[in-house]
Parts: sequence; structure tokens; C-alpha cells
Amino acid sequence: MLELEEALARILATIPPPVVERVPLNQAHGRFLADTILCPIDLPIFDNSSMDGYAVRAEDVTSAKPDSPVRLQLTGKVAAGEMYDGEVTSKACVRLFTGAPLPRGADAVVMQEDVRLESGEPGEIGVLDPVKPWENVRLQGEDVKRGTPLARAGNLLTTGAISLLAAAGLTEVTVGRRPSVGILSTGSELKEPGQPLASGQIYESNRISLAALTRKAGGLPAAFPLVPDTLADTRAALAEALERSEVLVSSGGVSVGEMDFLKQAFEQVGGEVQFWKVAVKPGRPSVCGRRRDKFLFGLPGNPVSALITFLLLVRPALLRWQGAQEVGLLRCPGVLAEPLANPGERRHFMRVKMDAMGKIYSAGVQASHALGSLAAANGLVDVPPRTTLAAGISVQMIRWE
Repeated sequence: MLELEEALARILATIPPPVVERVPLNQAHGRFLADTILCPIDLPIFDNSSMDGYAVRAEDVTSAKPDSPVRLQLTGKVAAGEMYDGEVTSKACVRLFTGAPLPRGADAVVMQEDVRLESGEPGEIGVLDPVKPWENVRLQGEDVKRGTPLARAGNLLTTGAISLLAAAGLTEVTVGRRPSVGILSTGSELKEPGQPLASGQIYESNRISLAALTRKAGGLPAAFPLVPDTLADTRAALAEALERSEVLVSSGGVSVGEMDFLKQAFEQVGGEVQFWKVAVKPGRPSVCGRRRDKFLFGLPGNPVSALITFLLLVRPALLRWQGAQEVGLLRCPGVLAEPLANPGERRHFMRVKMDAMGKIYSAGVQASHALGSLAAANGLVDVPPRTTLAAGISVQMIRWE
């Protein structure tokens, strides 16, 4: 039985370099950048006004006060997208609007709230407050200088990132290709939701949750039909799913019972089991294997076990497949409002709920079949073996939503 870190290291070591593709920027959100992109221009491209106001020479208005305004000659007006073809000289100013280029000779912008229009003198304004040099001016290159990285290889293209790339004039980017992920569940007791249940049957819920997690990790999920608990059916289902997918995620059939056929069937279709059993709770009987360039992640059938082992083992593999550098889940600090006890011999990833004040509570029953506490949870706490974490201590909560 492997420790979690060793199991994950083995998985990530076998992930091939990402296959890349060129996509339009408007289709790149949520993808992982394959190349570091250097900024082709300065951002901003030119000095410009950060607000509606008047371009001035700061030295001309150092003595401005509400009761003794400094009078300036208004020599022009510039809107965003226009240029002023003259120069701001001593005791002169130019009317500007937000985003308009700063005229030559000016080194500050007086906001319009600090200006009084002189009655009877339409060509003059009165400045009521002084400004410092470069006040209310967005300087060329102050955001990003030309030639510096806009985004680095392996970064997730977030909303902010694609906005920045668009501002630099880019229309396409090179990203890691998303893997096709087959998802199947085994178990003769399983029935499709919406169909009538016979005695002893239950509705299958793992494929829909694993597909949602797969999409969130950037994969392209495809659900396969439910698989009865026979060796022949399991073998046939694996063969079909592996032909149509680059990564196969299954739930059920991985333990040591007489009706657990996943490992045997995988070997019969030419697969090689790389490891079986991980020292975590829930999810110990997880299996990982390869068939040539295809990957199998055999997860336990209990729904909580399937979700948690997906988060711990499959999600990082899917992210690395696409070229991601950071593959861990977000962790945030909180304070336990009640004790969390793990008397067992394996690390227990317990379902918890953090409130708006950062207090962390158990989400309920911690059994691996208990979906009620999973639905109530918004995170996990990793509790070491034979350990009770006392109320009031600070812990790191693992987020997945």
C-alpha cells in the first residue's frame, strides 16, 4: 500500500508531455498556456489620463486654492482615441477625457471636480487644488513593459489573463490539448436515475459527479453504460472505453471481493497495473494502470471514496496532461469549531464545512457512502492517523469547489 505522495509522484512521472494546439483567444479561457508570451507592446501604450479633467504643467498650479484659484488658458480638447497636435505651454491647459493621450508639455491632470469654469471667460478655467507631477496620469508601460512576460507556460488562462492578452493585441494562443476522459461505473445493483428500482437496486451517482469534476479539471468527459459485475462484461466495457478515451476513470470493482473484476479485466485487455491501494481514507483500494498510451484510474464504488480519490489522484494527472505546473488543490486556513478525530491507521480526508467567519465544522457522517455530508461540505481536512485535532486550533482546509 502506497502513501499518497508516492502514488501521486508515480502517476505524474508517467504523464506524457502535453500535446499542444493553437486556439482563438476567445476559446482559451480555462486552458493551460503552452508557451511563455512576452508583451509585444507597452501597457499602457502611451501616457494617458486616468480621469476626466485638464492636462496641465504641475508647476503652474502649485499655489492653487479654492479661495484663490490659478487661472489657465484652455487651448484644446482631447477625447479617448484622439491626439492633441500641439503642446501645453506655461499657464495653459487642455481638456482631457479618461483614456485620452497626455499632450506634450503636460505632466499632470487636474480632475474636473477641482476646476471652476470662469464665468464670462469661456477660454479660461480656475484650478482650485494643486497636483503633483504625474498625478492622475497612467504612464506608458507602468502596467506591463514591452518584452516582459504577459503569461508563462503552464499558467491557467483565467478571465484576467485573457483580458490582458487581448489588451496586448493577441488573437490566438498555444495551449495544452484537453484529454478525452471515459467514465464508467460497475455494479449489478446500479440503475440509471429515473428508472424504476427493483429490490436491492440503487441509483448510480458516480458518473455525473466524476464528469463534473473532469470538466472542472479541463478534461472532456464521456459517460459509458453501466457495467454488470461479471468478468466478461467488465472486460468488454474496458476494451471499448479504452479505445475511445485517452484516460479512463472507473468506479467500483477494485476491492478484493468475489465480484470485483476491474484489475483482472484490465490485465486481460492488455493493461498493466502500476499500483493498487493507497494509504488514505476513504479510497484505499484505488488502482492505477496503463495500456500503452492510455491511462486507467480505477476508483472505489462508494461515492465519497470515488470523489476524494479523484481529487487526490486523477485531477492532478488531468491538469499535468494539459501542461499545468500547479496541480494541487487550493488550501485556505481556518479554525476548528469542534474536534476532528481519526483513530485509524490511514490519513482521513474528512468532509467539513467552513462558515463565513473561517470556523470549520464536521459536515456530518464520515462514512464513505454518506452523500448527505458530502453535499453539505465545502472542503476537506487531512487528519493524520491516530490523531485528534482539537477545537480551536488552526488547520488548512482543502477546497475543491
